[in-house]
Amino acid sequence: MAEQASAATQSGYPKLGFVLLAMLTFFWGINWPFMKIVLGELPVWWFRMSCLWVGSAGLMVAATLSGNSLKVKLSEIGPLLLCALFGMVGWHLFSAYGLSQIPAGRAVIIAFTMPVWAALWAIWLLGESMTREKLFGLGFGLAGLAVLMGGDIMVWRAAPIGVLLMLCAAASWALGTVLFKKFTWSMPVVTNIAWQLSIAAVPVTIGAVLLEPFPDVANLSSKAVWSLLYVYMFPMIFCQWAFFKVVGLFPATVAAVGTLAIPVVGVYSSALVLGEPVGVQEFAAMVMICLALAFVLVLPNLKSQKL
Repeated sequence: MAEQASAATQSGYPKLGFVLLAMLTFFWGINWPFMKIVLGELPVWWFRMSCLWVGSAGLMVAATLSGNSLKVKLSEIGPLLLCALFGMVGWHLFSAYGLSQIPAGRAVIIAFTMPVWAALWAIWLLGESMTREKLFGLGFGLAGLAVLMGGDIMVWRAAPIGVLLMLCAAASWALGTVLFKKFTWSMPVVTNIAWQLSIAAVPVTIGAVLLEPFPDVANLSSKAVWSLLYVYMFPMIFCQWAFFKVVGLFPATVAAVGTLAIPVVGVYSSALVLGEPVGVQEFAAMVMICLALAFVLVLPNLKSQKL
């Protein structure tokens, strides 16, 4: 992983990273309307629990079919638990409670303040420098998210605990991401993330059993079933692997800022799938976030080509 980051620094960012970021943006972005459909029929905790177990099982099968071992070195158990605690457990538990108190669409936008926290964690834990390009990128990205939130900024006053929980979820996800980057792993990414999902599934399962009644899965609509299958296959299996692969290819701050386009795709896909309104506000947010991505992804590559 360290060799990948070094190569990326010397010759610009790798093309594979850009391809995976584009796929992440699309698959995670259009995940939100499908997830909203499912959450209309399934309780949050049971939904999250099933996603974690399916994601873990899917990645373990993928690892096995690829000839990778599922064994974890004794020296890597501690780092693995630490990454899972913040990147998976913290994210899922804080966001589950946050979602219960504020609108889902606004919760998603608050969640994607993650790049700010990742930048701060990366400076402290990884020694990454806050370059002018990264600073401008973060600024434009946050401005885009603020525009997307628009008049709903009053949510901060109406439900401060829900907002605080979502901010904790974003900070926890960011810390897990940076810790994953910090440690040196002998196991492949697919095996690592499979175990992180398994570890996270345990407390979320306990929460589901204690906090919510068992859902009536037999009466799920066909729309919810197809949406659930999409969430399982792409966001929970492919995207979980791809995100941490990107973290290995790019600096942690750049990888985090690269996710800023996901809420915009979520807004536009929700308009297409659910008929939610889209106007000038969403377009302005998209422009700002595109500028953010240009500063952290395109400009460094252009500079490296001139050297």
